[in-house]
Amino acid sequence: MIRFLLLSTFLFTSNSVAAQSVLPILSATQSATGGTEYSVTLQLLGLMTVLTLLPSVLLMATSFTRIIIVLSLLRQALGTGTTPPNQVLLGVALFLTIFIMEPTFSKVYEEAIVPYSNNEIPLEDAIQNATIPMKEFMLAQTRERDLESFVGMSDQPVAINEPLDTPLTILMPAFITSELKSAFTIGFMLYIPFIVIDMVVASVLMSMGMMMLSPIIISLPFKLLIFVMVDGWALLMTSLTRSYI
Repeated sequence: MIRFLLLSTFLFTSNSVAAQSVLPILSATQSATGGTEYSVTLQLLGLMTVLTLLPSVLLMATSFTRIIIVLSLLRQALGTGTTPPNQVLLGVALFLTIFIMEPTFSKVYEEAIVPYSNNEIPLEDAIQNATIPMKEFMLAQTRERDLESFVGMSDQPVAINEPLDTPLTILMPAFITSELKSAFTIGFMLYIPFIVIDMVVASVLMSMGMMMLSPIIISLPFKLLIFVMVDGWALLMTSLTRSYI
């Protein structure tokens, strides 16, 4: 094992002719335009790193968090246990997130990925162009109070001349805090009508002397019936989508 590590180190650090081949392993050179050009291997390494962080980015920088929490609270309010199952809720939240984030993703693709693929801009500019649409989306959904709180708690306060100057390390925690608050607010509003149904059913059962019968068993069909009659799924999906417009 030690020999293998020594051999690998030698291969990466030697100045032999093999290290000066057409395709360098790890290199960064200055381009004619003044930017930095990275080797293909280094770009692939960065791409694999981004892919490992993709689930976290999906949770922290998109509408996924609010949607999945609201769907989970709705399932609890209905009292249906594990129906719909977690896989269905995750699928609904994922595709609804793609629908909501499609304008933002399109801007990222057109302003960052396409120019970089055509070698029109360096990697640093592509990353900068990609963060701008994401910042615009998060800033539109972040409460000013939450943003100010995280700016004040940061160890190294930065000069923010305009909202887009906010670093992602500050903006993303503020955004996720606002998303959690919005999700629980919507969940509270969803709970109210179902709690009323449970209270009515419980009162009727107590007045009939049927205290040994669980009110949840009787109220569940009524909650499902009312939810279907008012087209609850369509209303919920529409309301969640419009909350980002």
